[in-house]
Amino acid sequence: MRTREDIECWLTDMDGVLVHENRPLRGAKELLRQWQDAGTEFLVLTNNSIFTPRDLAARLRASGLDVPEARIWTSALATADFLHDQAPGGSAYVIGEAGIITALHEIGFTMTDSDPDFVVIGETRSYSFEAITKAIRLIAGGARFISTNPDATGPSADGILPATGAINALITTATGRTPYIVGKPNPMMFRSALNKIGAHSEVTGMIGDRMDTDIIAGMEAGLHTVLVMTGISTRSLVDTYPFRPDEMLEGVFELVDAAPVESEVESPRDDI
Repeated sequence: MRTREDIECWLTDMDGVLVHENRPLRGAKELLRQWQDAGTEFLVLTNNSIFTPRDLAARLRASGLDVPEARIWTSALATADFLHDQAPGGSAYVIGEAGIITALHEIGFTMTDSDPDFVVIGETRSYSFEAITKAIRLIAGGARFISTNPDATGPSADGILPATGAINALITTATGRTPYIVGKPNPMMFRSALNKIGAHSEVTGMIGDRMDTDIIAGMEAGLHTVLVMTGISTRSLVDTYPFRPDEMLEGVFELVDAAPVESEVESPRDDI
């Protein structure tokens, strides 16, 4: 049976594992340093498709966490990877922001609202009725329906906001078409991350805070799964699922080799 000692590479979720909003969680800084000092391959994963890896690296740095942009893998990058495999040099009509648009440009895709190969729905803070109507008409006309992630809501200072999954549902109701979703819980996102760092699932671990995305996708991708209790999951919630992670920890500080770790540090709110 595989144990933590067999793990040579790590994938880790970001929010709820390393940070909460703009606050680093206990042990996050030390664990990242431990991996970097040991030359351990790792990637920080997020379903957020709004920001580029450079944007996210800067935000993490402001939180006191040093994560190079090359160590960040987003649902936007995974979606671009998938579309490049499906239709190299293809075209897309995109609802989203810099994260997904930049990722698609970098793989050689053309952005167009005239007979695109794909309609791609990503996250944005300014969903447009006109843009959604255009997406519905293009999908009804034959464009393939792709989405970066299934998250129905997102956070804001004033409360929850409708997110990608809610727009997916609206378009599905209007067209009768369901999207292919590349981000978590699709294990496709983890497989593309493994390809990026040249890792094998048998020697890779996944750290997450959600049973319904991180753990199930990690399990289906064949990874060693570690659930931490610093996000939305509780031990009683785990009991409601028919599967289990390989490990359940209070936080990533338990993965740090016998060294003192800093307590959580308060900092101004700034959603990541």
